[in-house]
Amino acid sequence: MALTTTTDEVAGRVPITVLALEGELDASNFEHLIDEVRGLYDRGTRSLLLDLGGLTFIASSGLVALHSIVRILHGEQPDDLEAGWDVLHHLGDDAADDTQRDVQLAALQPSVSRVLQRTGMDRLFVIHESRDAGIAAF
Repeated sequence: MALTTTTDEVAGRVPITVLALEGELDASNFEHLIDEVRGLYDRGTRSLLLDLGGLTFIASSGLVALHSIVRILHGEQPDDLEAGWDVLHHLGDDAADDTQRDVQLAALQPSVSRVLQRTGMDRLFVIHESRDAGIAAF
């Protein structure tokens, strides 16, 4: 299944970009997602809510994409995608940094939530039960 994305701009206490993902995030599309977020950042996005309610599957390459998205929103270079498996070994390095609140997740499907928990990636994000709760939290 392909990955489709929808972007909405929401006015809250701060401007929020909501990027909804639907389908599967895997090796066939993770670079496109990174490029899309890079474009959002270049156009001024500084608070990003990833609505994962329609994401049914996330592969290891999807974890790399999520980590790269955090780095982009911090104004840093995303992960070196040519590094292969080495990137996965360093994904949790940023997890202890409590200041990473500019990228938050909402509406995780149980299968995606399990992957994030098992890999420790859940510690990298504030996770909300719903899109509305995520928007209100910013």
